Amino acid sequence: MLVSEFDYALPPELIAQHPAPSRAASRLLHLDAASGALHDLAFTDLPNLVDARDVVVLNDTRVVKARLAGRKRSGGKIELFVERALGPREALVLIKASHPPATGSEVIVGEIPVTIEGREGELYRVRFPQDIDGVLERFGAVPLPPYIRHAPDARDAERYQTVYAEVPGAIAAPTAGLHFDRETLEKIRRRGASVAKLTLHVGFGTFQPVRSDVVEEHRMHHERYAIPRQTIEAISGKRVLAVGTTSLRALESFALKKNRDTDLFIYPGFEFRVVNRLLTNFHLPKSTLLMLVSAFAGPENIRKAYRHAVEKRYRFFSYGDAMLIER
Repeated sequence: MLVSEFDYALPPELIAQHPAPSRAASRLLHLDAASGALHDLAFTDLPNLVDARDVVVLNDTRVVKARLAGRKRSGGKIELFVERALGPREALVLIKASHPPATGSEVIVGEIPVTIEGREGELYRVRFPQDIDGVLERFGAVPLPPYIRHAPDARDAERYQTVYAEVPGAIAAPTAGLHFDRETLEKIRRRGASVAKLTLHVGFGTFQPVRSDVVEEHRMHHERYAIPRQTIEAISGKRVLAVGTTSLRALESFALKKNRDTDLFIYPGFEFRVVNRLLTNFHLPKSTLLMLVSAFAGPENIRKAYRHAVEKRYRFFSYGDAMLIER
């Protein structure tokens, strides 16, 4: 299967640069994959589409201020992007610099020296002289995706985080959840649907570019997840609506492996075992997330839906509009 099969044309002005005025003010494109039917709705219509048959599964990961601006001892600028903490003072990071730093060298963040311990694939293992959480809180910035062109501000600190975020550890928001306010969640409960949670810390693997021309040759990085027993019990015998591709990947990973770490790569041909309905945003061309939704709904349904979304001027990507897919 070729990566080029998952490309599409997107006018740049449809890439949302800022969140909607309020969380639930987005649009909602409803796709019934069985018939291919599309319905243009508002996100506030979502509660009317669930009932006592449904369990709505949220990812309660919390985005950390993972982006650190620093400098080399020589004075050159360098950026550290903390992908995951390995311990209180050790982490794997992505590094952006004109020249890769040498093992044993130091990078200065604020006044704090960070030691480069070595390279592990595309990431670097580094050591902080203080607890990482404190360094990120003092010097870190909200890790907005590169297609959002403004510098992060106080509004981003609030809106690039779900209202139910609890467990710190993600380097990007589970963006389908950004549409929910507490009122919408309460309306869903009043409809008789259950709301359950899991945690998958969104890491580099979700957004790693596909560098091969062949889909099957791509390998995902590992991401940590945890599913509470009460969530496992809640979904038994129910219609499962996963909020976001991260929730879906955690649930389907658990069904396959029952462990706490996943590199599951979902593309057309994958056999879904748990999730019946998926709430998601619109994804980048040639991305693993576009491949995932194509597996869930069928490639032709997704191509048709994305053409429709472009024609109807939906807003795309992290701060954009939402899509509900019935498998």
